[in-house]
Amino acid sequence: MKYPLFKWFTILLPTIIIGGFEFLRHSWLLSSIPMGIGNFYITGLTFVLSFLFATWMFRRIEDTNARLSEERARRAVYEERERLAAELHDNIAQTLFFLNVKLQKGQLEEARSIISSINGDLRQAIFNLRSLPEDGVGFEERIRRWLDEWSMVAGVEAGIYFDLNGHLFTSAEEVQLFGTIQEAFTNIRKHARATQAELQLVAKDDNWMLRVTDNGIGMPVTEEEQQNRYGVSLMRQRAAQLGAVFQLHGRSCGGTELVLAKKRGRTLQ
Repeated sequence: MKYPLFKWFTILLPTIIIGGFEFLRHSWLLSSIPMGIGNFYITGLTFVLSFLFATWMFRRIEDTNARLSEERARRAVYEERERLAAELHDNIAQTLFFLNVKLQKGQLEEARSIISSINGDLRQAIFNLRSLPEDGVGFEERIRRWLDEWSMVAGVEAGIYFDLNGHLFTSAEEVQLFGTIQEAFTNIRKHARATQAELQLVAKDDNWMLRVTDNGIGMPVTEEEQQNRYGVSLMRQRAAQLGAVFQLHGRSCGGTELVLAKKRGRTLQ
């Protein structure tokens, strides 16, 4: 049903049925249906009609909202695929140019290192594209699989801790969280020189917190260096889309800590 027709249907149907009943009662049925009984009938008719109409209308609204949520989630998945494809293209193009320079200079050891880096980037990017939420695998399991693959590619031990307490993320939230995790761990592999990394994702009531840590060389000194090396802008954008607080800082014991937290009501412990 088109929305203008739906609007007029919503306005006119109760009016016609209730008003029509009252018109008939006062015109022809008043002698056979006393005023008290008629009031009782019209009250019951109004209740039944309102119940049936509201049930039908809210079912349509729920179906429409479900379709819209599914479309938004699908669009978020497609956008994430496009971002990963563009990132892969840019990274490979830059690395191949650098490789060509090293080969022209006869620096074979550096060239071998670059080829190894390209291989790692390709394997990681391919797995990233395979791991978006369309394979029927739960969010937690998808992250565990991705981290296992990342650990093999990066040669870095990766720990993981989940405590969601039954909390369910929407598909769009899963895309943004998963993209943030990929960005954080990809930068650990490329820049941190870490031997260990850890992911924690905990939820309590409507609150959740994502924490990613490593034992690497720490953060660059200036904000510009941070953004160039760690993709801070992209992760900040994802945090904003999630409505979450974003923090990225060095650890006193060495390495880097990234935190995304969304808090409603009580604070996560």
